Amino acid sequence: MPFDDIVGHQRQLEYLRRSLECDRLHHAYLFVGPEGVGKKTVALALAKSLHCAQRRFDFCDACQVCLTIRAGNHPDVRLVERLTGKKDISIGQIRDLEKALAFRSFSGRRKVTLIDGADLMNFPAQNALLKTLEEPPGNALIFLIAKSMGGLLPTVLSRCVRLFFGLTPVEAVADFLMRHKGLTRERARLVASVTMGSVGEALGCDESEVLEQRRGWIERVSSLPQGGYREAMALAEEAAGDRERCFRVLRWVEGWYRDVLIYQLAGETGMLRNVDMVETIRKQAIDRGRCHILFVLSSLARLGEELQRNYNRRLALEHCLVRIMDRERTATAGPS
Repeated sequence: MPFDDIVGHQRQLEYLRRSLECDRLHHAYLFVGPEGVGKKTVALALAKSLHCAQRRFDFCDACQVCLTIRAGNHPDVRLVERLTGKKDISIGQIRDLEKALAFRSFSGRRKVTLIDGADLMNFPAQNALLKTLEEPPGNALIFLIAKSMGGLLPTVLSRCVRLFFGLTPVEAVADFLMRHKGLTRERARLVASVTMGSVGEALGCDESEVLEQRRGWIERVSSLPQGGYREAMALAEEAAGDRERCFRVLRWVEGWYRDVLIYQLAGETGMLRNVDMVETIRKQAIDRGRCHILFVLSSLARLGEELQRNYNRRLALEHCLVRIMDRERTATAGPS
């Protein structure tokens, strides 16, 4: 998959390719954006383009070098990420990285490091990384990949070139799914909408399972009875059990209430994400007051910020759901 085959992010790719061709790559980049939009893909693409045996300023993704990088076995391309069962990237992992960067390149080309989940580095790890960012080895290239900048120290941010990655347009993701998974246009657009422009999630998921899970979570959260605190506690505990599932559920519920608000304001279905649940959206748009919907979206945005800062997931979810239920008691039906 050469650069031209990457879905979306053309402005970022153009900037990086121009820097590559002019031999003006910075020593450290920070890629910021939602999960699954392609930040890691772009970083790996640049690593392949620096090492590819068949192409210059691009990559073939088929030669032995590209395949070795894809498999994670190339000696000059290193991935640092949170270890299984850990909540952050530790100072020990960063010190191991610094030792590896001190050695000469095996291939004679640049040594590339991807720190995936850089916003999960604890503060001692970030302080340890500062020395490398301030005085990088001559052939080092470091990519920090993060969902947000909130967890990163200002001293780390100031030493990186920052590139921001947004969600890929639904139609572009749908076209990609039609080519690579053989989905119909309608099915591909639905999956692209539900995964909210995340090419990685759309490509890697079992679409039937994802659509069913999304429907189930939306129905459970949006139909919480007034005062149903026991059900809220059970929902919070189940969603909080896995970090990725927690963020996925949050995106689904945010997308749902966004659809309800859009239908209240515009009365049309063209901009809806959950296009297979139009009748339920229409009913909730009538039953729920607009002020209540805005309050829910604000609460979910606040929850997302808390989760990004590694708050206790279960407690944050419980607090959010209880606030929404308490507010619903005073909400009036129909637009406000």
